Amino acid sequence: MVCVRPNIPVYNNSEMTGRYYEEFEINVKTGESNLTQIYLKEGLDFISQQAMAQRPFFLYSAPDATHSPVYASERFLGKSQRGRYGDAVMELDDSIGQILAHLVSLGIHNNTLVFFTSDNGAAVMSGPHQSGSNGPFLCGKETTFEGGMREPAIAWWPGRIPAGTVSHQLASVMDLFSTSLSVAGVLPPNDRVIDGLDLSPVLFNNSLLDRPIFYYRGNQMMAVRIGQYKVHYWTWSNSWEEFNTGINFCPGQEVPGVTTHTQEEHTMQPLIFHLGQDPGERYPISVQSEEYRDVHRQVTAVVEQHQKDLIPGMPQLNMCDLAVMNWSPPGCEQLGKCLKPPESNPWKCVWPH
Repeated sequence: MVCVRPNIPVYNNSEMTGRYYEEFEINVKTGESNLTQIYLKEGLDFISQQAMAQRPFFLYSAPDATHSPVYASERFLGKSQRGRYGDAVMELDDSIGQILAHLVSLGIHNNTLVFFTSDNGAAVMSGPHQSGSNGPFLCGKETTFEGGMREPAIAWWPGRIPAGTVSHQLASVMDLFSTSLSVAGVLPPNDRVIDGLDLSPVLFNNSLLDRPIFYYRGNQMMAVRIGQYKVHYWTWSNSWEEFNTGINFCPGQEVPGVTTHTQEEHTMQPLIFHLGQDPGERYPISVQSEEYRDVHRQVTAVVEQHQKDLIPGMPQLNMCDLAVMNWSPPGCEQLGKCLKPPESNPWKCVWPH
């Protein structure tokens, strides 16, 4: 049988230990998989080893049970009121609780920062059984509307971060790099521009940092947010090509002139929303209003400075090549799982979304 694409490998450090759907089973029909429990055990064991050796540690735990195909272990399947997706979320919640309890049991919770967030909004294009809800926010994953980009964030550090504190700070996952270095007492590298900010003043003093957030889709800056205002220079949900096959990035949320299926330019007269009053991005502020002119003037200066300071990087997703996929990763020899790659035949990638 010819393998068109290899299944995703699972690594222990740099060595492959198996592949999804093979050694690490996901039953797509029933939704059962023990992967979340496997990841949890690895995380707990790692914390124990580091604590016993009195070594500082960084644990990045990113279970993918809520990513299609959604799955949960036998103990959680059918236990929530939200179907398989709810089961997966319930198991993730339980896993996080076990990690926090483990930190407490080891007596290191007062010296450990835990930060919970996500990389994007719910993938609503996957349908109600394979994705979550973005509530009042527009569209979902793979868009630069709030449903695609806004995620929850919870920081936990007993004795350092007061419980129940709420912050309205605008932040990005890029900030976690700078923040982690800061709390560890490590200086960031000085040979490059660091995009993330140190959120320590926000976490420990509930300060607010004045900063913009830039929304990119590929190389294109689509929107900018400053405070409660969000300014769209381009709009796009997903292509007509995808939409006509039943893939909808904004199911039940079409907003004329906003959730466009072609990439529409608004740079001469951007769409501006006040997210405090209109979190769903449905009612653009009138271009004839003084409010619009004031916000446009302020944001234009910020964008011009951003573009002036920006150092373009080399795009890494412009060319595709099946030969570079994980056919024979390190460790495959011991498992007898090495696959012969096809000949290298690069082509220009097509991203319909």
